[in-house]
Amino acid sequence: MAGRRPALLKAVHGKRKTPIRRLAIPGKAGVAPSIPLDLLILRYILVGLLKDPMNRRAGVATRRNPQRTRERLLQAAFQEIHKSGFRGTDLETILTAAGVTKGAMYHHFASKEALGYAVVDEIIASMTREKWLWPLKNAKNPIDALIGIIQSTSLRPADLRCGCPLNNLAQEMSGLDEGFRTRTATIFGDWQSAIATALRNGRQRKMVRSDVDPGEAAAFLLATYEGYISLAKSFQDVARLQAGEKAMISYLESLRAPQSRIRRVRPS
Repeated sequence: MAGRRPALLKAVHGKRKTPIRRLAIPGKAGVAPSIPLDLLILRYILVGLLKDPMNRRAGVATRRNPQRTRERLLQAAFQEIHKSGFRGTDLETILTAAGVTKGAMYHHFASKEALGYAVVDEIIASMTREKWLWPLKNAKNPIDALIGIIQSTSLRPADLRCGCPLNNLAQEMSGLDEGFRTRTATIFGDWQSAIATALRNGRQRKMVRSDVDPGEAAAFLLATYEGYISLAKSFQDVARLQAGEKAMISYLESLRAPQSRIRRVRPS
């Protein structure tokens, strides 16, 4: 190994005419071996060349999280669209709210429209499933389940200020963009179908009146619910929704089979 050091140093520095500087390193039992200082520098340079780029790449890989970036974009887009409408929201506002660059946005979504479609497919559809479809799917009594869902609607003014995100987009974009129209129509269709299926099952179990048409009742309830949400938004008045809630619960109670009728009170 001793014979290789001069050649290695020469390869890095060229010909040397000055004496090799040595650095004393504390050793065992008071022995202080010395190592050429240039060799230490060479070792540092070589190790640095090998390790630094890897460390930098590892750091970047740790900071970058494409899935989280996509989720931030979706959440920011949903909030801005719900507040200002799709046409009233510009990309810069969404990017600023999400803390994401335009390049990162285009990595996930080809256009503002594609981002808007994803908001409908992944956020608004999910909200509808969680609030309506899943509770109705496993409901023992569909009337009780529907009343519980309606009573779970927030009465906080802040939550009612912007109205229903699904209905807002359907009203704004259905006549302008086929992509939005078909997506919002699909969610409304699934919502109505879930109510109708629950009422149909309830009728078979003698919990719903035998003369009730599940499809008609489902369409009426959906339209009534969205109508009262829109009234509360337009008037900025929670009392409008409270009145609607009372009317919808009265309607649902009328759908019960006589033997299953009970009196319910809204939980405080």
